[in-house]
Amino acid sequence: MTGTTEPFGARLRRAMDERGPLCVGIDPHASLLAEWGLDDDVAGLERFSRTVVEAVAGRVAVLKPQSAFFERFGSRGVAVLEKSVEEARAAGALVVMDAKRGDIGSTMAAYAESFLRADAPLFSDALTVSPYLGYGSLKPAVDLARESGAGLFVLALTSNPEGGEVQHAVRADGRSVGATMLAHLAAENAGETPLGSFGAVVGATLGDLSSYDLDVNGPLLAPGIGAQGATPADLPAVFGAAVRNVVPNVSRGVLRHGPDVTALRNAADRFADEVRTAVAAA
Repeated sequence: MTGTTEPFGARLRRAMDERGPLCVGIDPHASLLAEWGLDDDVAGLERFSRTVVEAVAGRVAVLKPQSAFFERFGSRGVAVLEKSVEEARAAGALVVMDAKRGDIGSTMAAYAESFLRADAPLFSDALTVSPYLGYGSLKPAVDLARESGAGLFVLALTSNPEGGEVQHAVRADGRSVGATMLAHLAAENAGETPLGSFGAVVGATLGDLSSYDLDVNGPLLAPGIGAQGATPADLPAVFGAAVRNVVPNVSRGVLRHGPDVTALRNAADRFADEVRTAVAAA
């Protein structure tokens, strides 16, 4: 498993144009394993993950494993995650590791090395990170991502209700914390073509975001499509002119169709087509 010298933003733009702008989550939580008739153990985890990768890794732009659902099984669960990442990337999907890491100094550097170092067992095309120890705390991850051709998705405007107490807080300069994170990302991506590699996580369920400048010249990972209530048709109203750079994430809306591989593929194809239609009409 290796890194790449081509920047993540360029690879993501191409994947979105060729495969459609859709990210499918790999979220093997206990209730989904049960729905699939699988045991809540490492064998069930492996069967679930392999099936999702087999079904959609060759057709969607992005797969996003949630590392917590693998880590809860200890080292054997992490081994399944390593294999899933390897197989997904081999099938042509870009992998965004949803680990939401955030710390300072050497600890942040170690988190970055776990997922962004080119020869790391868990090397992923991008990593979700939390900037709420200050955006500058992410510098080790930013630097290593640039070196490895990887990217970051920074939590900016999340859809969980609790997020507002931090993200909507207003700084002394009158700008909200969330808007500040978006401004930092725009600076990271300045001058990059066709798309910068440093994106934001912005919930698709948040409604009108016209008061925020979402044009960061980078991707916007948008959870909330499907089970959380948002639809592909909602995307233009939420993201406005930035909608072409949105990577909508669907998890349960696709995963609930398993373990049948054909049903999983059909669900992913349906969401991808709906997103394409919505973006084209914007």
